[in-house]
Amino acid sequence: MSNPLTLQRPWRTLLAAYHAPKLSRSLLELAVTAVPLAALWASAWLAASFGLWWLALLISVPASAFLVRLFMIQHDCGHMSFFKTPALNHWIGRAIGVLTFTPYDYWRRSHAIHHATCGNLDRRGTGDVATLTVGEYRALTPLKRLGYRLYRHPAVLFGLGPAFLFLVQHRLPSGQMREGWRPWISTLGTNAAIAALIGVAFVLGGWKALLLVHLPTLLLAASIGVWLFYVQHQFEETHYARQAGWDFTEAALRGSSNYILPQPLRWFTANIGVHHVHHISSRIPFYQLPSVLRDFPELRDVSKLGVIESMRAAGLSLWDEAGKRLISFADFRRAELSVTDPRSRVRVQR
Repeated sequence: MSNPLTLQRPWRTLLAAYHAPKLSRSLLELAVTAVPLAALWASAWLAASFGLWWLALLISVPASAFLVRLFMIQHDCGHMSFFKTPALNHWIGRAIGVLTFTPYDYWRRSHAIHHATCGNLDRRGTGDVATLTVGEYRALTPLKRLGYRLYRHPAVLFGLGPAFLFLVQHRLPSGQMREGWRPWISTLGTNAAIAALIGVAFVLGGWKALLLVHLPTLLLAASIGVWLFYVQHQFEETHYARQAGWDFTEAALRGSSNYILPQPLRWFTANIGVHHVHHISSRIPFYQLPSVLRDFPELRDVSKLGVIESMRAAGLSLWDEAGKRLISFADFRRAELSVTDPRSRVRVQR
């Protein structure tokens, strides 16, 4: 929970001093991410060429970690925080988007909406994980309840869902099809570049290398990325409010987690765990986020979420507006049972 005094500080003004990216540092971060990724892919190809498919698959694990970090650089480019020059942010972001299967300009717009509406119950639905309130779930038909339960199942959220998102959904500007030519150029242009890249990979390594090196790397990175995005906002004491009571700073500090990851996970995820600070001021380069926590120690204990706690958050699926917390389907069933059966209410209270 956030101290009320912490919420009242002019954070957007205070953190503006951390906005300026450093060209040398940004180029270094890009190099130490892209070069090892290329080396790992080359090593996997080499292993595959000698028939060592088990080794190629094994190499896809560290490769996926570097691909996640590359996506985080694309993410910073989308916020105009990685380079001072907008054009450099855009073209580096677009180039990375070919490797991450993420059309940069299309994704950038939906992600900006996510930042502007995060935690707002009346403006949900763009760039976020679909989350129903208890009342909304209660009003669903049995079939629609089943659909929502399947959507929120961990196997779908972190397995099938990421695969569908990056391989299928990102191929068209879903949700932006009627918003002019830019989303179409972004998605179709990225598709064309991906097709060319696949052609080159096929010529160099054959279809087995594509299926046993590149595809596992992408799918594992996609699942990791979706998991990170999930725990950044989906935890028990997260924050949601209706439009009339919604506040940007409160939504950032209370509705975005301070995900405490050990090294080297913090490095591979480019400090994205410091998500509450990122949501206050998205123009801060990821390598400046630890400096913010150092200079403002009161932010270190805001919305803290440990690794074990984050695992428990995977089962939370409904926002309880009365209790102001995220609950599981089991919590919902117990609450419903206590209302309909007085004898059950006694047992639950005990």
